[in-house]
Amino acid sequence: MRIPPRLTVAALVSSLLLAAPAAASAAPPAVPVSAPVAVAAATASVGDICYSDLPSQAYDTLRLIDAGGPFPYRQDGSVFQNREGVLPSHSLGYYHEYTVRTPGVTTRGARRIVTGQNSQEDYYTADHYATFDLIDYAC
Repeated sequence: MRIPPRLTVAALVSSLLLAAPAAASAAPPAVPVSAPVAVAAATASVGDICYSDLPSQAYDTLRLIDAGGPFPYRQDGSVFQNREGVLPSHSLGYYHEYTVRTPGVTTRGARRIVTGQNSQEDYYTADHYATFDLIDYAC
């Protein structure tokens, strides 16, 4: 059974926060000046979609992700490499992809949910990674 990455990281962050020392005096790690620009450019190319506007099959996929499976395709849960560079840049293994079934299609089709390790960082693509929409759970 695969645990969705966003749930694993949330648990890890919670445990780190609870076990963290009361005061930390270490300086934050240096970030290259170009990093915020690259992240901003990638984020600008990502739209958003209301949870209520997703196709019904996406709800099924999100429920399976939250439950940890079982998934209908062996590729579900695999690392999404972000080769297209549309999503914000992160280390390999940060993103995972899951199939959203397409009615009437006998293959996996083009629709996917891509999850990031941050809680509720879920992206929907209907065009096989050409564009992504961050799922807004508040609407």
